[in-house]
Amino acid sequence: MSDQPIDIRNLFAAIDRDRSDELFEMLLQTPGVRLERIVSTGQATPPGKWYDQEGDEWVALLSGAARLRFESSDSEHELQPGDYLLIPAHCRHRVEWTSADEPTVWLALHITSQATVSLASEDPQ
Repeated sequence: MSDQPIDIRNLFAAIDRDRSDELFEMLLQTPGVRLERIVSTGQATPPGKWYDQEGDEWVALLSGAARLRFESSDSEHELQPGDYLLIPAHCRHRVEWTSADEPTVWLALHITSQATVSLASEDPQ
C-alpha cells in the first residue's frame, strides 16, 4: 500500500474564460504516455501551420466545440462533447476553429513508440 494521499482534481476547475492563449496542462506522464488537458477559448492553429507529431495522439473533446482538418482530406471534421479520435503519428493536422462562446476542454493522450495502442471496439456490450 502507498502512504501517499489521494489527490482528487477536476478537469473543469480553474478555467479562465478570458484567456487570450490556449492552456496546456500536463496531468500525467509515464514512459511512453503523456496526458494533457487543453483549454481553448476561440483559438485555432495559425494559417499555414500543421501539427506533425512523432507519436500517436488520442483526443477527446469534453466541452465546447472544435473543427479539425487533416492534410489528407479537403473536409473539416466538427467535434462535439463526447467525441474522440486517434490521430496516428505523422498525420498532419490542424485546429481550424474552437468555440469562443464557451471553453473547449480537450484531453490529449500522447503515445510514443514505447507504448502500444489498441482501441476498444465500436459496439460496447
